[in-house]
Amino acid sequence: MARFELKLPKMGESVAEATITNWLKQVGDKIEMDEAVLEIATDKVDSEVPSEVSGILIEQLFGKDDLVQVGQTIAIIETEEGSSFLVDKVTEETVVPTEVVFVEKTIEAAKEAVATPADYTTSDKFFSPLVKNIAKEENVSIAELESINGSGKDGRVTKEDILAYVVNRTNKVEVPKVEVKVAVEVPVPAPVVVKVQEPVVSKAAPVSVNGGDEIIEMDRMRKLISGYMVASVQTSAHVQSFIEVDVTNIVKWRDKVKAAFEKREGEKLTFTPIMMEAVAKALKDFPGMNISVDGDYIIKKKNINLGMAAALPNGNLIVPVIKNADQLNLVGMAKAVNDLGNRAKTGKLKPDDTQGGTYTVTNVGTFGSVFGTPIINQPQVGILALGAIRKVPAVIETPEGDFIGIRQKMFLSHSYDHRVVDGALGGSFVKRVAEYLEAFDIDRDF
Repeated sequence: MARFELKLPKMGESVAEATITNWLKQVGDKIEMDEAVLEIATDKVDSEVPSEVSGILIEQLFGKDDLVQVGQTIAIIETEEGSSFLVDKVTEETVVPTEVVFVEKTIEAAKEAVATPADYTTSDKFFSPLVKNIAKEENVSIAELESINGSGKDGRVTKEDILAYVVNRTNKVEVPKVEVKVAVEVPVPAPVVVKVQEPVVSKAAPVSVNGGDEIIEMDRMRKLISGYMVASVQTSAHVQSFIEVDVTNIVKWRDKVKAAFEKREGEKLTFTPIMMEAVAKALKDFPGMNISVDGDYIIKKKNINLGMAAALPNGNLIVPVIKNADQLNLVGMAKAVNDLGNRAKTGKLKPDDTQGGTYTVTNVGTFGSVFGTPIINQPQVGILALGAIRKVPAVIETPEGDFIGIRQKMFLSHSYDHRVVDGALGGSFVKRVAEYLEAFDIDRDF
C-alpha cells in the first residue's frame, strides 16, 4: 500500500489560504480519482478539492472551519500498490505492451525530460498534481496543457482529458508493438497511522425566551461581509458626493438597438456595461481615484480593474472584477458583465474572478433605490452607486427658451476615502462620469 498526501491546491493569483467548510468524505471512505473530498472557501468564493488518486481516506489533518495555507497537506489517502503515476518503483519485473504506452521515448529523450522538467507553476490555470505529473511524463508543454478544454468543474483539466489529449497526439505517430520490461524495486511502505477523529460537538443554538422569535446564525459569507463592512468603516473616512444625470439618450439608444445586439452577439444589453464604460473612461482621466492605500503609502494602480457587485444564489453579494476594463469596447464590456453576473448567480466564480479590483461599481437601482451611500471595498478608495432610472419632469434649455419636458434621470452616489481623496477630486470624478453619460451618442454603433 502507498500513502498519498492531498494538498490544498493553488487556486489563483493572490490566493494564499482557504477555510475548510465541509468534509465530503470521512475517514474510511473510498475515494475515486477526481472525486471531491472536501469543500473550501476563500474570502470570496467557495469551491471543492478533488482527489488526484483513487484510494481510502485514512486521515484528515484539519477540521471544519480550520484555515489552511496553499500547499499544505490536508488529508492522507491510502492507495493500492502500483497505482499509475504514484509508485515510482515496482518490486517485480513488469511487462508493458505498447498498446498502453502513449508516447514512445528514447532513453536519451527520457533523460533530457528528467534533467529539465517543465515548470507548470508559471501557468495561471489550476492543474492537479496528477495532471501535471502525466504532462511531465508525456512531455506536454505548458502551452499544450493550457490549450486543453477541461471537462471538470469550472473547466478543470482532468486525468481523462490529459490522457485523451496524449492519445490523440500520439495517434499521429505509428508506434511499433514491442514489450518493455522494467525491473525496479519498491521500498518498504511506512506504517499507516490512522488519526482517530474526536466526535464533533455542535454549538447549542440560542433559544428564544418567549418562543416567538426565530434566532438564525449568520452563514459564513454573511459573517465575512459583516467583518469587511465594519473594518472598512473603521479604516476609511467615508465622504459622499451625489449628482443627477440625464440618461434619456442612453435609454432611447438601448431601446433601439437591444434586439439587434442580442441577435448579433447572443448577449442581452443592459445599462450596466454602458455605465461601466463611462466609469472606466473617467478613471483614465482621474488616475487619483484608481489607487489603494497600504498604511502610510499610496499605491497608484497601472491597470483599471472594475469590480461589479453581483448577487449570489444565497442572496449575499460578491464583487467579481472586470480586468483591464478601459481596454474593452461596449461589446466586450457587455460580455464581461453578463459572464461574471451569470457565474455569480450559479455559484461558478473562481477565486481569480474576485481578485485585483481597483474601483467598484454597485447598482442599487436594481432594487428600486434612487441613490445610496455604499461602503468602500478595501483597500480601494472609491465606490460608485448607480441609482434607479426614472421618468421625471425637467427643465430643458433651448435657444428659444426653457420649457418643461419628461426626461429619464438617475442619481450617481460616489463614496470615497477622505484620507487620500479630497472633495475636489471625488466630486470632479463623479461629474466626469455624468458628462460621459449625458454626452452619449444616440447614433453610435455597438
